Amino acid sequence: MDEAVPPRSTEPFRPPPRELILLAGVIALVEIVLTMADRGLVFDPSLRGRAYMAGAFWSGLLRGATPVFDLQPYAMFVSHALLHGGPLHLAMNLAVLLGLGRFVADRYGAGAVLPVFLAGAVAGGAAFGLLSASPVPMVGASGAVFAFLGVWTVADWRRLRARGASTGPILTRVLVLVGMNVAMFVALSGFLAWQAHLGGFLAGALAGVLLEGRVARRARAEASEARAAARAERHTPRG
Repeated sequence: MDEAVPPRSTEPFRPPPRELILLAGVIALVEIVLTMADRGLVFDPSLRGRAYMAGAFWSGLLRGATPVFDLQPYAMFVSHALLHGGPLHLAMNLAVLLGLGRFVADRYGAGAVLPVFLAGAVAGGAAFGLLSASPVPMVGASGAVFAFLGVWTVADWRRLRARGASTGPILTRVLVLVGMNVAMFVALSGFLAWQAHLGGFLAGALAGVLLEGRVARRARAEASEARAAARAERHTPRG
């Protein structure tokens, strides 16, 4: 019996944008160095602890604790997103970052990737600092990753509305994300920075609204130019 073979895509492979690869590479390199240090292959096993001490997000620094260096209370809003709790933690965040980062770059331009990442990191840190008094530091790009989820969710909502379709799948997605956070919070015995996820998602949703507005304005401008060109064509004397 003949086997059905799916048609091959005629669209050529496009590598991820340079900005996204560079961002993911920096984050991965940090964890690779720390993992090698954990195993005594480079530097010494105390490196991860020292990196956390200087770069993790410490809520106490917003409440009067003494920083390691003067700018730490400000730098930690970004530096915490470059640190992870181990290779598995890194892999989970990079998988989503690369996938949704590619979506953001394709739809809004590669220049949108880093601003969305930074907005999610800062908002995730701010939400963690405001909603958590835990003495345990927070590390990971999860807040930034949830910002990309927020952008994606807004883009899908706009797409469904434009088609006149139900936006129920968007609500389902949000509920699934909430359920996953609850399940992981329980599984990890409370060691989950859900506050950073919430802050990052809200920042991403806001970024999505702004980016989609830009897309809509560009589409209207292009449609207006096309109509003007069509009118000019109709009124052009024929030779």
